[in-house]
Amino acid sequence: MVKTEYLRNITDYKEFIHTVKSKIQSAQIKAHIQVNETMLRLYWEIARMIVEKQKHSSWGDGFIAAMSKDLKEEFPNMKGFSTTNIKYMKQWYLFWYDEVLSGQQAVAQIENEKSQQAVDRLFQIPWGHNLAIMSKSKNRDEARFYLYQTIQNNYSRAVLIHEIESGLYERQGKAITNFETKLPDIHSDLAMQTLKDPYNFDFLDIRSRHDEKELEDALMENMTKFLLELGQGFSFVGRQYKLNVGGSEFKIDLLFYHVKLYCYVVVELKVSDFKPEFAGKLNFYVSAVDGEIKNERDNPTIGILICKSKNDTVVEYALKDINKPIGVSEYQLTHILPENLRSSFPAIEEIEAELGIVNV
Repeated sequence: MVKTEYLRNITDYKEFIHTVKSKIQSAQIKAHIQVNETMLRLYWEIARMIVEKQKHSSWGDGFIAAMSKDLKEEFPNMKGFSTTNIKYMKQWYLFWYDEVLSGQQAVAQIENEKSQQAVDRLFQIPWGHNLAIMSKSKNRDEARFYLYQTIQNNYSRAVLIHEIESGLYERQGKAITNFETKLPDIHSDLAMQTLKDPYNFDFLDIRSRHDEKELEDALMENMTKFLLELGQGFSFVGRQYKLNVGGSEFKIDLLFYHVKLYCYVVVELKVSDFKPEFAGKLNFYVSAVDGEIKNERDNPTIGILICKSKNDTVVEYALKDINKPIGVSEYQLTHILPENLRSSFPAIEEIEAELGIVNV
């Protein structure tokens, strides 16, 4: 008989127990999802019954308070039957009710199936996520967008709320690009949805008259928030990334790899209005990354130019005959350090003079 401690150090046993643990964890996740779905379907049915009953009675909202008290007495170990939460159930059901109604009234079977699929998605995310989407979305189209994004990207509630409050619905996929003509269809659609316009850099503390180095420095100091703003899938590779082309050295502002697009992403920052020559320079960088870094397993590199402002017509003409896939967006920066406050700080030279420091 093999001793327990000895057995636990055998590689074959370690691999076996790792597989068993993975299956248990997978089962736990599935069980949690199933419990969540069962609970939300129950909430939906309770809300439906409340709405139907109130149509044919004069009980009013006092009915919900009485219902809450009775349910809590009957099921003391179950949470979710407070008066407030039952009202949320009703509000949630009514928010999506037309989605169900349109499916029931649709003539075409395919429309009915689409409507049912939209409702079924509600049960795939936690209750707190559902409440955030319902309360913060302006309409059902926007809510449907965040519902899909949450399922696709597995958003935590904090990330979901951030995306809603930063207006992702209005910004995602709005950049001007030439992806449609420079990338394969499937890759083009996904790449297009990856870009935003404008990018929201309000998490930066920076003066209004900043230069590109200041902007880049500030983004590096806030890399976690910057990656969150860029979106799911971006992995940081390097800043001022060096490329040697034909014996000359060139530096890319920011280089990323996108784990869903399976491609490198070159990001160039400009603190001025868009100029056509910016697209030409970025085209060169994208081409150089394709030639010097990209391997055969990677999809074509894409470029993103983020500038302070742009004229859409000028951008469209500038990208028309560009060979590489490039997108152009603006950045938005409303939280800036006032110039008078910035100028009140002493310069490094003044501090050194005050301390008697002499540079050699």
